[in-house]
Amino acid sequence: MVRFIYISLIALSLILYSCESRRTKLDRKNLIPEKELVPILTDIYMTDGLVSTPRVILKYTQSDSISTYNSVIEKHGYTREEMDKTIRYYFIKKPKKLITIYDKVLAKLSIIESRLQKELALKRSRAGNLWPGSESYYFPDPSGTDSTVFDLTLRQPGFYTLTADITLFPDDQSLNTRMDAFTCNPDSLETGKRNYAEPVSYIKDGHEHKYSMVFSVPLRTIIHVRGSLYDFDNCPDDWGKHIVIQNISIIHSLVEL
Repeated sequence: MVRFIYISLIALSLILYSCESRRTKLDRKNLIPEKELVPILTDIYMTDGLVSTPRVILKYTQSDSISTYNSVIEKHGYTREEMDKTIRYYFIKKPKKLITIYDKVLAKLSIIESRLQKELALKRSRAGNLWPGSESYYFPDPSGTDSTVFDLTLRQPGFYTLTADITLFPDDQSLNTRMDAFTCNPDSLETGKRNYAEPVSYIKDGHEHKYSMVFSVPLRTIIHVRGSLYDFDNCPDDWGKHIVIQNISIIHSLVEL
């Protein structure tokens, strides 16, 4: 992948200065500074990836693509001629320096790719996330309206894994702080038999820990789950609570995770 990008960048450079007149002197006047050349080349490569997709190729002509490259350069405050001259100068006079510049471009592209992959993975995980509440909770909560109590009905057989990243701070005044829940028949939520899950106790050390709880649903069964991500035995006031709950998810699978 990296080698492909490197070759593509070289090819783009050749395209950018190929139309320049041979009479242009190879001097340092009016060259684009290196610190600004890197983001320009990064944007050009990303643009090249966009205009190379089949849908865009069918819609736009080659002249449209060239115009798009020119627009990218102009967006950074330079002209096509200045870009051509800069690339030609480095390509002929300082090829090693050009390689260094490309290495910086590759580094930026790698960061962008990594960020996009993380965002894609997050979207994919959220697509299967059955958690019905907020994505995160913070206490003390100035509004005083936030609650970590949850209710949901599980209709598909298999295992449901509730997971959350939780930081419980030493100054939190709650006692026996934990995640707890019970399951029951949806038709008898208030009066029917409750099956309590084993509570998950939190460590009060100010560090983030991942906690999980698993619910199983047999074949031809529907169960209701009610619980809380922040339960305790006493009654601390709002400003006596100090906890952060993040990355909450409920994922369904046919086997226990």
